[in-house]
Amino acid sequence: MSEIRVPRPRRRRPLRVAVGLLVLLSVIGYFAVQRASNGGGAPFCVARADASGRDGGTEKYEMSPEQAANAATIAAVGIAKGLPDRAVTIALATAMQESALRNLDHGDRDSLGLFQQRPSMGWGTPEQITDPVYSAGIFYDHLVDVPGYSRLPLTVAAQKVQRSGYPQAYAKHEPDATVLTAAFAGGGSLDCGGPAPTQPGDPQKVRAGLERIFGKDGMHTAGPQGGQGGQAGRSAGGRSVEEPEITMVEKRDAGEAATRRSRAMAHWAVANAREMGIARVSYDLRGWVAGKDRGRWQGREDAGAKNGDGDPYGAAPGEVRIFMAR
Repeated sequence: MSEIRVPRPRRRRPLRVAVGLLVLLSVIGYFAVQRASNGGGAPFCVARADASGRDGGTEKYEMSPEQAANAATIAAVGIAKGLPDRAVTIALATAMQESALRNLDHGDRDSLGLFQQRPSMGWGTPEQITDPVYSAGIFYDHLVDVPGYSRLPLTVAAQKVQRSGYPQAYAKHEPDATVLTAAFAGGGSLDCGGPAPTQPGDPQKVRAGLERIFGKDGMHTAGPQGGQGGQAGRSAGGRSVEEPEITMVEKRDAGEAATRRSRAMAHWAVANAREMGIARVSYDLRGWVAGKDRGRWQGREDAGAKNGDGDPYGAAPGEVRIFMAR
């Protein structure tokens, strides 16, 4: 009997792989376009070592809004305490290693929070340790007790506070922590993109957050008829945005300390804009508008010709103005 052979089906695996790759590239391209647009895409934040906004040759560090808000708080607490940039860099690198800048409710044994501090070791109650302002503050308090901490290698300074089982792990975060420090305290910037707020902001909540870190000096809140603003505009999605109240911070004295304080306030507001319903922030002749300009800070010369909703960049030199979404 002759053997009957049934043709084997042709394999189509290479075609399936090609189709799958094409779909994957299409998805990646879609999200890239969304991220680059003015108002769409997932929220994201980018810290840059200089404020030019140009990516070429600029050191940068990308993170989520949650991470940016925690980094901004860590930096702001150190700046409010009058500590040098080196202290801020040490604190940020430590939190990047311990929690990836997330306020964790778990950890090794009873470790908690941004710095994985332990209630059983006297760092505070669980509620205190999971409060970013408290946890950053007590980290700095221990850091300044280390003799000559600013001259020590970062790993040594951090280890003297943390007593970690892996002290060398802090070193790999120093470059990124340096970029973050420049963004919050030096000549850099923090840009946060994504959609404009969809819920009204609470100016009292914003003010309470700032006062907790920086104190009440030079800060006040004005309504739309207070002579300081109340301009109406539109978000990138076309929704009407009118800032009925304005939280203001004025730099009353000159000097580097006042400049660092004002800068930290402005970038803290940008980092917390999504959670707190902040529509725009003006600082030192530059402005940031939620849902516009790919989340980057702009000057009048950059954005004046294309904004038809008044001048959102009206802060005087050294002044911070925070406008709430309605």
